[in-house]
Amino acid sequence: MYSRNNQSENERVSRSTVARPVSVARRQRRQFLFHMGPVALSITSVLLIALMAVLYLSQQGQAVAANQKLQDMRNQQAQLQRQKQDLLDSIARERSPQYITEHAKELGLVPADPKHIRVIKVQNLQPVATSDQDNQP
Repeated sequence: MYSRNNQSENERVSRSTVARPVSVARRQRRQFLFHMGPVALSITSVLLIALMAVLYLSQQGQAVAANQKLQDMRNQQAQLQRQKQDLLDSIARERSPQYITEHAKELGLVPADPKHIRVIKVQNLQPVATSDQDNQP
């Protein structure tokens, strides 16, 4: 009897060890998510949702700040383009012959008589390049 009980006990142990690893692994997988309990799981879920909300709001804030900076730069670009156009108009007006004539009269200059003008010719003098001459081919 002693040997028989020992043998049946060995068979039970061997059968339980074969079936045991599969059931233990299944239980461990099930317990991983629900091991914490409903209160701890709820608190963890709320904390994760809050973290995601903070990250989303942070990204949203950065996007709004970048959009505002872009809009400010566009406004500055439009203002600089208006200033450039105003300066180009001013330069064109001041280069006109009418403006030069009026401004010369205001300074007290009078037109020169071509009969009284002396022309002096300087040998080996190179002409001075102006911006108009530089742009011509």
